[in-house]
Amino acid sequence: MPSPAKKRKTNDTKPVPQRIRGIRSFFEPQNATRTPATPALLTDEELARKLQAEWNEEVRADHQSPSPPKDSLGLLSREANAEDRDEGFGIEPQSSALSSTDFPRDTTKTVLSLQTSSLNEDTISQSIPFDQSPLTFDPSDYIEQLRTHWAFDRGHASYAILTRAFVLINNTQSRIKIVDTLVNFLRVVTEADPDSLVPAVWLTTNAVAPPYVPLELGLGGSIISKALKTAYGLNSQGLKILYDKHGDAGDVAFEAKKRQTFTLRRPRPLSIRGVYESLLKISQSKGPGSQEAKQRIVEKLLQDTRGAEESRYLVRTLVQHLRIGAVKTTMLIALARAFLLSRPAASSFSVYSRTDLSKLKKEKIASIYNRAEEIVRACYARHPNYNDLIPCLLEVGISDELLVRCGLTLHIPLRPMLGSITRDLTQMLTKLQGRKFTCEYKYDGQRAQVHCDSSGTVSIFSRHLERMTEKYPDLVALIPRIRGEGVSSFILEGEIVAVNQGTGELLAFQTLTNRAKKNVGIDSIKISVCLFAFDLMFLNGEPLLERPLRERRELLRGLFIDIPHHFTFVKSIDATSLDSEAVLAFYKDALDAKCEGLMVKLLDDSVTPYMHEEESATKPISTSELPSAPASMELNVNAKHKDRRSLLSTYEPDKRLESWLKVKKDYSAASDTLDLIPIAAWHGQGRKAKWWSPILLAARNPETGLLEAVTKCMSGFTDKFYQANKEKYAEGSENIISRPNYVEYRNEPEVWFEPQEVWEVAFADITLSPTYTAAIGLSDTRSIGQRKIEFDPIGIDKFLSKMHDLPRKALIAVSSAHPPFYLDGKKTGLSFPEALHPFNELVEAGFDVDIASETGTFAYDDHSLDSHNLSHEDQRILQSFDYPFHHKMKNQIFKAGDLSAHEYGLFFAAGGHGAMYDFPHARHLQAIAEDIYDRGGVIGAVDQAPVILAGIRSPDGEPLLKGKEITGFPTKGEVELKVIDKIREDNLKTVEEIAQDLDAHYLPPAHNFDDFSHIDSRIVTGANATSATGTVRNAIKLFEGAVADF
Repeated sequence: MPSPAKKRKTNDTKPVPQRIRGIRSFFEPQNATRTPATPALLTDEELARKLQAEWNEEVRADHQSPSPPKDSLGLLSREANAEDRDEGFGIEPQSSALSSTDFPRDTTKTVLSLQTSSLNEDTISQSIPFDQSPLTFDPSDYIEQLRTHWAFDRGHASYAILTRAFVLINNTQSRIKIVDTLVNFLRVVTEADPDSLVPAVWLTTNAVAPPYVPLELGLGGSIISKALKTAYGLNSQGLKILYDKHGDAGDVAFEAKKRQTFTLRRPRPLSIRGVYESLLKISQSKGPGSQEAKQRIVEKLLQDTRGAEESRYLVRTLVQHLRIGAVKTTMLIALARAFLLSRPAASSFSVYSRTDLSKLKKEKIASIYNRAEEIVRACYARHPNYNDLIPCLLEVGISDELLVRCGLTLHIPLRPMLGSITRDLTQMLTKLQGRKFTCEYKYDGQRAQVHCDSSGTVSIFSRHLERMTEKYPDLVALIPRIRGEGVSSFILEGEIVAVNQGTGELLAFQTLTNRAKKNVGIDSIKISVCLFAFDLMFLNGEPLLERPLRERRELLRGLFIDIPHHFTFVKSIDATSLDSEAVLAFYKDALDAKCEGLMVKLLDDSVTPYMHEEESATKPISTSELPSAPASMELNVNAKHKDRRSLLSTYEPDKRLESWLKVKKDYSAASDTLDLIPIAAWHGQGRKAKWWSPILLAARNPETGLLEAVTKCMSGFTDKFYQANKEKYAEGSENIISRPNYVEYRNEPEVWFEPQEVWEVAFADITLSPTYTAAIGLSDTRSIGQRKIEFDPIGIDKFLSKMHDLPRKALIAVSSAHPPFYLDGKKTGLSFPEALHPFNELVEAGFDVDIASETGTFAYDDHSLDSHNLSHEDQRILQSFDYPFHHKMKNQIFKAGDLSAHEYGLFFAAGGHGAMYDFPHARHLQAIAEDIYDRGGVIGAVDQAPVILAGIRSPDGEPLLKGKEITGFPTKGEVELKVIDKIREDNLKTVEEIAQDLDAHYLPPAHNFDDFSHIDSRIVTGANATSATGTVRNAIKLFEGAVADF
């Protein structure tokens, strides 16, 4: 029960009239003379409510007034905020270039007051229709009003308009709308506040600097949690409830801010520049007291958010998980289009008139867009730094001058050219018929880009553009010595490999990873390395990218000095597809030398026509001759490759082309298992925080009786398993013990388990490890471990209590898009056989099957119903309206948002070009697939449907596709179908392009419509409609434990 209301009393206990004071009276100096107001007696609660109502009335009156806001609306006095201003917590100081009359000032006395949070929203920014077509959106309709609004916010673009763009992007599944929103947002900033454009792009791309600038926010979960509690008045229990319910830190901030009724002061609006500069301060905070400094900055940023959406996206920015799907490529496209239509007031470069552009045909508009996008992408690939690219855009726009200003630059890494993966040598020879190529050892090391200027200054960058000069001081000292006569400056590429300095023997990649990364002195180096050079991109101030590989290689080998066991050139042979036996022998030599396989590269752009007749008699390489290659991969090398003339021997930065092909030893066919014992664990992160993850597994050494650590296991478990495992090994229980003396492990987990179970564990590969202790002594001082390990669910959950319990229920995801698509005017949508065949296979395998789309609707692709595209059986089923599949499609199509992911153990996405429209942003379908995968289930997708994988993340927060191998309908197939122009016009992406964006490896079929599917961990993808049955069968086999690569 609430306590009785207490009335104020005087010393003589006689009631006296109670004066009701306005909100100002609590903070203003009190007059000596008191005037009684009313004899009414109020409780504390009544008094507080009256004060708040009185204050709200003052605020409403001020909002209706045309005059600038008063400090009495909650702004603290300048004196009170001097310290905050100096710290620069996301609030922009007034520019010295602006006169004192540029900003409205308030000269009335300021007071501290209660503030209703709902009055803090930025209604102006929230109303801007950024998602309109750029050909109808006019920034000038909003700029004057925005500038007036920003004047109160110290003159720079507000964070609120960036949040507005984020909200619109997050709320659409249309790639066109995403691009349009970004284009219009960038145009507004370009025209209204160009100084904020660079910070806006960094914040949108979820970064603060390019990869080669070592700036990291370094914000742990504890800092974010503490800041949320401080800023929004939460206690630990309340915060935990929100985290348990929502999982995402940004969503927790959204809910917390939304529930915040009052603040002590009106938040000072965040600016885009101010937020970005605060992030820079966080990333630059080092040494003692840095965590406290970061904490203060984060808390101040959160306190100054206006509205729940600002809080959501600010926190997502702080945890570097923005979740809006605007990847690097999307930003480059948006920048290109924005600068075709807008320019800052101080610039004079030409732009297109919206009116004139809208009068052109779609094909002409698409051509203009494509040319601009090619220029911007080329500039970024050669000079990947928005701090340099955007100022050039602001000055010269989209022009050839931009390519000159943003070209190759010493000590700024270019984005590397990437190779496509082939299944085996036979497929490689098929692709390169009629072409001369070189086969190079694919060393098991670290790819490096080496820059050296005329003064001998050296920079070394990784494949991902991180600076690693400090890691290799021995190479830094060596590089100037490799320059031959006439060489002053250069950029070359090679592979850094650990070697035996005496013999030159190649050592394992794990040996290289054991080198220190920071503060490395030459005298302290114990692991020697050799740089194996394979390409030269820049020489004496001249870019070499447009020269063929044969010429670049001749320059590299002719002008640089071989220093044995320190610097040399990759081992290689030149060949054609006629030399299959020599190529096979060289491949085997590479494997024997502890290499991963071969890199095969075109030497010249020219085709050799006379070779085709000779090749017709070439004996195909039987895959039985290739180490670890499944027999099902034997291909016919007599087949013609339609796109061979488009293959390039030039160096193409940031592109993954079939001009470079990887032929690697295939480990994925291994289906062996190990019997391992769980011995220890760590607390999980994110949604796994309440469970043990990862779990340390060990094997028993029969000679010593000791348990020797083998690996950590951190994915592939069901939530039910995690829960039961945590209950079994609960902290404080008898199953948690102190460190046992019979365990061999060099590190210290957070808890030790009482060994009592044996788990059967599937694995991809066994490698030498300097960390784990199992089998130590059999090879140098190293032991066995797993590299790039991800456990399959089969066997992992097969421990004594039979915890593995994935539902035998599958969800088939179908597209709801049905736009006109083909040259004959017909529409695309869901491919009928690509849904029918998986449905039949799953039902026959004993699965319960549901079918869902993002919207709960679907339509078939018109051409997928043509009789010439269907088998006789498919045609029969199409006409059999009582067939179970038709019943499902007609009466039981679910809306994905209405389903519970935990009901399913297998997810299969059916193809058709409609998938390209809605699958990349099908948030609810992707959430279901992500949950299934996180619980140890299987994901399958066929034809165009693998684009749905773009929005799915792995349990560690990285994109699920990163580093994975997938297939899907190839881009060259879209060209063959004559739909590539429509794909470009509608700003869609092929599976191949999605894979490139997310750093995945795309595996094409030998021919566009060959039956081909591929498994990587628990992801099964198929290349085309022909592959639908095989793909779903592989998914079923994987679900049931037959883990193999088909």
